[in-house]
Amino acid sequence: MIIAGLDVGTSKVTTVIGEISPDGVLDIIGEGTAPSQGLKRGVVVNLERTTEAIRQSLHQAERVAGVRVERVVVGVGGNHLKGVTSHGLAAIRRGHSIAQADVDRAIEQAKAYPFDAELELLHALPLEFKVDGQEGIRDPVGMAGVRLEVDVHLIAAGRGPLANLRRAVEGAGLEVEALVAQPLASGLGALSPEEEHMSVLVLDVGGGTTDIALFREGRLAFSAVLPLGGDHVTQDIAQLLRIPFEEAERVKRKYGAAFPELADPELVLEINQEGGSLGEVPAPELARIIRPRLREILHLSRQAVDEAVGPLEIRVNRVVLTGGGALLRGFDLLARQQYGLPVRLGKPQGVSGLTDVVATPAHATAVGLVRYGSTLPREEERRGRAREKREEAPKGEGLWAKIKEILNNLF
Repeated sequence: MIIAGLDVGTSKVTTVIGEISPDGVLDIIGEGTAPSQGLKRGVVVNLERTTEAIRQSLHQAERVAGVRVERVVVGVGGNHLKGVTSHGLAAIRRGHSIAQADVDRAIEQAKAYPFDAELELLHALPLEFKVDGQEGIRDPVGMAGVRLEVDVHLIAAGRGPLANLRRAVEGAGLEVEALVAQPLASGLGALSPEEEHMSVLVLDVGGGTTDIALFREGRLAFSAVLPLGGDHVTQDIAQLLRIPFEEAERVKRKYGAAFPELADPELVLEINQEGGSLGEVPAPELARIIRPRLREILHLSRQAVDEAVGPLEIRVNRVVLTGGGALLRGFDLLARQQYGLPVRLGKPQGVSGLTDVVATPAHATAVGLVRYGSTLPREEERRGRAREKREEAPKGEGLWAKIKEILNNLF
């Protein structure tokens, strides 16, 4: 089974192609990355450039994998994403056990959250169930009770940004198999098996935004998006050193650090200033420019968690940093200092194949999209299930089932 994940970001577009082996292991068989110039803060602002970047990334991945991709699981980013936790309730008839239909009713009620009209629901992720007041239940099916409650984390996205993203993907000749919020995908790609039993904060620091995701025992419990990312660090460097953005990005990637102490005190950087002249900057001075913005990203992320679920140091056991911005030298040390918690860089977990290519925080989201896609029913399975339902229909419903099938074919 071939699955493709498409991570459309502010600074780059990455396609990862995976294959589920017979033993259930995810093999990465293709990867392609192209510069992205058509997005701003995770949102498409130039359709043609975004489509071209998707096409380039896809073709690179297809050449490596030796397969043709027609459908992709697409990551959705940007500060138009909105995550809320909603509560659902379903009454159970006395003498009856809780069935899957009862669970579905409770979740459907939770999905009735009054989002603004311009938002479209992407995910309804159950957190935990409560049966007759008993908390902490993960799967209530088969249990006895008269009152079923559920907390569901809902993620919605702006209809306009979603429509433009779909157009860009379809313009590259692809079909959108699923749209997945990037905070969810980054966690699916970066969390280790051990962390699936913990409370983990995942910060995906991209070019234009930082995705915040709090996972409790492997389930997404809180998500948010900050309109700050690695490009803002680059802009600070460009502004303070009076150099072009492209030169600032080059200097940041090659010499950037979160602490002046991590920079070589003897190293003096030669930089290309605006107008073509050369300038010199001590490496520790570059770190002094970078650190304030990184501290701001960490502070605002903590503030978002504190306000939503309570003090971070109490609610969280570990912090995982992903995204291209996490590659700045010493960023994990700065986060550990600022949060007082264990921090690690989040590389894709539990995959084989091209592990040397995707074993970076910058690939966590794309790998997470492939992993999400592996849980979706394939087209053949969907057709098989529909056929089984028709064959299993009670005799009394046969005529009505035929009528509905005819109407579906007509419309």
